[in-house]
Order: sequence, then C-alpha cells, then structure tokens
Amino acid sequence: MDNKLPNMDYDADEVINEFKEKIKWPKNKEVTAVVKPSKLPLRILLSLLITIVVGAAAYYMMLPALNIHDLQMYLYLILLVVVFMLSFALVCRANKKVERKEYVKKKSLVPVIIIGVILVVMAVGYVAGVTLFRAESYSQLMEVTDSDFETDFEDISYDKVPRIDAQRALTLADQQLGSLSEYKSQYVVSDYSTQINYKNTPVRVAYLEYADVFKWFNNTKDGLPAYMLIDLVSQQVSAVNCVDEFGEGIKYSPTELFNEKLIRHLRFQYPTELLDTPNFEIDDTMHPYWVTAVLDKTIGLFGGTDVKGAIITDALTGESQYYDIEQIRTDSSLNWIDVVYSEALIIEQYNYYGKLQNGFWNSIIFQEDVNIASTGSGNIAMDDDVWVYTGVTSAESDTSNFGFILCNQRTKETRYYANAGAIESAAQQSATDAVQNYNYGATFPILLGIDGTPTYFMSLYGDGDTVKGYAFVNLEDKTIVGTGLLDVAKSDAGALNSALESYIDALKEKGIAGDVNKEDVLVDENDIAGSDNVSDSETPDTTDTAENTGGGERDNANTITGEVTDIRSSVNDGNTVYYLQIDGKYYYISVVDAMEVLLISTGDTVTVEFEDSDNDTFIPATSVTTE
Repeated sequence: MDNKLPNMDYDADEVINEFKEKIKWPKNKEVTAVVKPSKLPLRILLSLLITIVVGAAAYYMMLPALNIHDLQMYLYLILLVVVFMLSFALVCRANKKVERKEYVKKKSLVPVIIIGVILVVMAVGYVAGVTLFRAESYSQLMEVTDSDFETDFEDISYDKVPRIDAQRALTLADQQLGSLSEYKSQYVVSDYSTQINYKNTPVRVAYLEYADVFKWFNNTKDGLPAYMLIDLVSQQVSAVNCVDEFGEGIKYSPTELFNEKLIRHLRFQYPTELLDTPNFEIDDTMHPYWVTAVLDKTIGLFGGTDVKGAIITDALTGESQYYDIEQIRTDSSLNWIDVVYSEALIIEQYNYYGKLQNGFWNSIIFQEDVNIASTGSGNIAMDDDVWVYTGVTSAESDTSNFGFILCNQRTKETRYYANAGAIESAAQQSATDAVQNYNYGATFPILLGIDGTPTYFMSLYGDGDTVKGYAFVNLEDKTIVGTGLLDVAKSDAGALNSALESYIDALKEKGIAGDVNKEDVLVDENDIAGSDNVSDSETPDTTDTAENTGGGERDNANTITGEVTDIRSSVNDGNTVYYLQIDGKYYYISVVDAMEVLLISTGDTVTVEFEDSDNDTFIPATSVTTE
C-alpha cells in the first residue's frame, strides 16, 4: 500500500530552478551557430495571425483614426510591430534554443528600422507644428472682429438669461430623477450636459447613464429611456421619455458598452476622421442627437487643431450624416445645432491669436500687445445661437480685463469688445461680499447691458446648490452692486427686480445712470419666463378631457374635490413642485407648502384649494388634503 503513495521527498528550490531553466532565454556566450528555423513560412504566418488577433483587440479598445494626423495611430503601428517581433521570437522558440535567438535577433533589424522611421516621422511632424516656427499660422486660426457692445447687447433681455450654471443644473436634474420612481436606481444623470437654445430659451440637456454594469446588463436591450431637460431661466427640470415620444430609447451613448458605445460606433462609421468629444443636443421636436465635431490638424502633423465639419448621429437609431462646416454655418435646416466648437478649442485658438500676432519671441520676452483669455468662461444666448463669453486680460493675468470676446459655438464667429473693467472672479467676490452674512456663492458672471451700461449678472446660491437670489455688478466699477434675495422678495421675479432696483440706485449714486427709469427695466412678475409654466415636455395632452376627468366637484369658487388622474413634477427655484390632474386641469403646489403631496398617488381623492388664474390648464394651489 505504501509503495503506491507518490514520492513527497523533493526540494522546492530545485523545482523552482528547474522551472527557471525552462523559460530562461539563452545567453549570447552559449551560441555555437545561427540556425534558420524549420518551416519558416508557417512560423511567419502564425506570427502574423497572432499580431492580427492582438491588433484587432487593441484597435477595438484604442480606436485610433487611420489618419496621419492622429498620434494614436503611430502608437498603434508601433504596438503592432512590437507584437509581431515578440510573436515571431516565441514561435521560433528563441527562448529555448540559443541558435534560434541569434537568428531572430538578426531578422529583427527590419522591424526596428520600421519603428525608427515611425518615430522620426512623428518627431519631424511635431517640430513642423511647434509655435516657435509657426507663430503666424497659429495666430491666424481665429479671425476676430471688433464690435460694439451697446448695439449687440441691446436685444439681450436679462430676465431671459441663464440663472444657473452647469453644476447647479445637474444638481436639479439629479433631484428630479430621484423623484421619478420609474427611473430610480437604474440610471444616473451624466456629469456632462450641453447648453443649447430650445425655442429661443436657454436650456441644458443631459443624457442618462446606467447606474452600474448590472443595470446596463438589465436595460441595454431597450436603451436609455429618457434624457433630462433643464430650463436655465425657470429652473424647471423635465425627464423627456423617448419611448413615449419616439417609440424607442437611446441606443447609442457614451455609457453603452461594446458596439453601441458611441465613440466606437462613430469610429466604425468614420475610420479615418479625427473626432472630438460628442455633444448631446435636441432638435426643435425634442428628438435627441449626438453632434460630433470632426477635427483637422492644419499646422504640421499634430498642431493647429480646427473643425472641418460635424457628424450628426441619431441617438435612437445610430444613423449618422457628415456635414461640412460651411454647410453647418449656412444651411438654415441645421440651425438647431448649437455646439460644434468646444469652449476649450475656442479659448485655445483665441490665446494663440492674442499671444502670437507679433511673433513667438515677442510673446515670451517683450510681450507687446500680448493678451489672453481670462480664467473661466460662460455662455450667452444671442441671435438664436450659443456664444462663449470670456474676458481678455494681459499675459501677466491682471486683476482687470481690458475687453472681452464672444464666440459663436456653431460658426466660430468671434467678436471683440473693448470694454475694460473688473475681471470675472473679482465681480464674483463683490457679489458674495454684498451678501456675506448668508455665505452664498455666485455663479460665473454673464455680461449684460443695463440701459447700455455693461453689467455682470450672477445668481447667488446656497449650500444645496439652489438659487437664493441675484446680483448685478458694474463692469467698470465693481463696488457698484445690486442684490435681491428670494427669501426676502418671496418670488423669483421679485428677487430679480430687487436686485435691479438696488443696482440702478447704486448707479445713480455714482452719477452713471441718472436718467434711467426703473419702470422701463423692471420685470413684469406676471410675464417672467417660466414662472408659471412647465416645459413643453411636461405639458400633458388634454384634448380628450372627458376621458381624463376624475369626476371632480367644485365645493366653491376656489376649492375642488376629485380623483387624481395624473401626477407630474418639476424642480422650480430649487424646490420640487407637484402637478395634480383633477377634472382635466393641473393644480400645482410646492412640497415646501404641502408635504402631504408626497403621499398622494394616482386614483386618490383629494381636496385642493387654489388661487384665481388666467391659465385654464395650470392653476396654482394653496393647499392639498386627502379624503
């Protein structure tokens, strides 16, 4: 019986050394001859097959453009050469037989030369595009024209400019998504949103992402069911259900995996194009699209980045169409597109323009007429387009601007305004100092004209990223400040008017706007954009009111009791507002005013007290009680 047991008497070090002996590469001093491996064509073919398999996997992950201007393509080619060399060495058993090792080493000369040539091409292409030698070319990437502030800003209404920035818009979108049970836990709001003009209203649109890989596995077949629409004026948020509106979900997005991943889908459709980061946009029918700028390197191999066109991809079906940049600029049917040039590219090109007009060495040593964009940028809606706004300051980053620029994100039209004043960060500080007792922060300022006076406009926000008020700061004199707070004014329009009134009073004290009539600039509280209306996407169909009625009975002129047939919600001024449909009409009330609304479900019978309203569909409620 004992004879059948395996011999357990062995030395561990001996086993390890034996393993090392099997895998070690032979040493050069052991070479006695250089022997050509047998069946060499078969070994080369096998090496090529390994390279193709590894190369295909690498391409699927790296997604380089097959374009001489793409740095990743050169790295990909080098990877293929290295994989072939290693595969050939292993197939020839160069790690086993010393004579094979020497043969492989001699045959590796050609791949090494190929890698050397690739590196030389990269180096020459890079040097040919450095600003040291091509300063003039870089300074001409952007054409800037002088413009007049008072003329261009005359039609920009300060009661219709964005009240919230990208960060606070996403905070509201997160809050709204969390209140929608059908999307809860399955999806999250993307960190990336796009500011666009939707029917002459500044909004941000943000796509959803799967909460994790398991949620992707459960839901990817149907795609993302909705996207978030944030009205930057009224601060109302809507989840636009693509399945209800268009019959299917968003099948192609950055959150997908495998072939439905947007950038991979685009690469397979356009293998040679240099692609910028796609922007999520909607057309006038609220149909979702991806707008992807197609880039060109105009200086050397890797320098002078510019846009030559854009790919418009249907987010639902994945169908794509390329448009040349000139067609996007001139074709009226494409005017719904708002963002082709990214803010980063616009700022980069302006800095080249501002620094290099008088040569490279002047930008470093003398710095005559050298200027750059100030820190930070914002967006302004003008001429039914979205424009990037940023101040212009000296290369030494002064505490003041001597002008500012606007650049159209669809056409790249760039205008310069020689209006000097406080730098944006200084204006933000002035606004926060004016309300320092509240510890509010200020959004990045937007430049507006108050009776022809250049003025920074900012929203004030609290710890919860909700808007608490507004501030106006004079461009030329940052000590001239006007603020209005929602807690004091009790309404959005009231807070805006309070800020305007105090700002105009401060202007008059400095003798700047002595003839300004407040009544001409104050906002009509009944007409302010978004104060009483939900967005179009949330407006329910009430054409068949007979079918929607819950049999409501009016107890008196301002009370109704009936069955709730539909419930909608939105986020207004940072507060969640619920819309209860009774007898074909929607009665809305904030959660702050009636916590009971959180417990109401469709089919419940409730009594609503409401205010008189000229709107026959949406009626403000003062209280809601369940029966």
